[in-house]
Amino acid sequence: MSNANILLVISSFFILTACANNKLEEKGFPVSNAEPTDTGADDKIEGVSSDSVKFDIRPSNVLLTGITNVRLTTIYKVNTNKKDGTTFIGSNNYLYYDVELTPGNNWNGNLIPGIEGVYGYNLVNISHFDLVSQRKKELFEKPVLIKTLYYPSFSNDTLNNKAVKRNYMLVSVYNDDTNKDGFINARDLRRFYLFNSDGERQKQLVPENYSVFKSEYDPENDLMFVFANFDTNKNGQIDDNEPINIFWIDLKDPTRTGQQY
Repeated sequence: MSNANILLVISSFFILTACANNKLEEKGFPVSNAEPTDTGADDKIEGVSSDSVKFDIRPSNVLLTGITNVRLTTIYKVNTNKKDGTTFIGSNNYLYYDVELTPGNNWNGNLIPGIEGVYGYNLVNISHFDLVSQRKKELFEKPVLIKTLYYPSFSNDTLNNKAVKRNYMLVSVYNDDTNKDGFINARDLRRFYLFNSDGERQKQLVPENYSVFKSEYDPENDLMFVFANFDTNKNGQIDDNEPINIFWIDLKDPTRTGQQY
C-alpha cells in the first residue's frame, strides 16, 4: 500500500469516528453553578443537574503502556438511565489499523506504530500510576471531555524494520468552556496536549485559538499532521467559513512541531 493510501485510510477513519460519536460527545457537562445557556433538549445531561458542576466518576480499565512502570486508568462520568434509574459509564473504544502493511512494518493493529489510541463516551480524565514510586495523579486537575488519548503501545511495533518505542502521551480534549454557553462539550475548541512519561503536561501542540478535528500519519517521516480550524472571530467556537490550517508533529520528538499549511 502506498503512503498516500495510508494517509487516506487514517484520515477517513478519524472522520467516521467523529461522526459516530458526535451526538454523545455534544452533551458534555455544565461548568459552573450558573444556569447554562439553553442549547436544546438533546443537551440535557443525564445524572447532572444544571445548577451543579459535581458529578460522580468511575474508573473503567487499566491501560498497559509500553513504559514498564506506567499504567493508565480511564475515568468516566457516571450517567443515569432516565427509564429505570440505573447508572452506567462509557467504555473504552480503541483506534485500530486493519490494512496489511509492507514487510518491516508491524504495527500490531495500532493506528500509528508505537502508539495506541483510546476514546469513549464522557471520558473525563486519565489516572496515571507509577508502579515504582507508587504515586497516582490525574492528567487534568478537573474533569474535561477527552476526545482521544494516545499512549505508548504495549505491543512491540516496528516501523521500516526498526523497533518503535514512545515515552509520551498525546491528548485531544475539550477542557474549557470557550464559547461561554455554560458547558464543556464538542461545541468548544478542541485542544491537543503533550504529556511526558510522568504524566506532566509539557506543551500545547496546536495554538490556543485553533480547534483540532482530524489527523493523518506520514510513515516515511514518522510525522502526525493535525488539521485544525482557526477561530478568526474569537467567539470560542468554529464556524463554517473559518479557515483550516495543518500542523506537523515529529513523533520521534513531539516537542518539535510546526505549521505545514
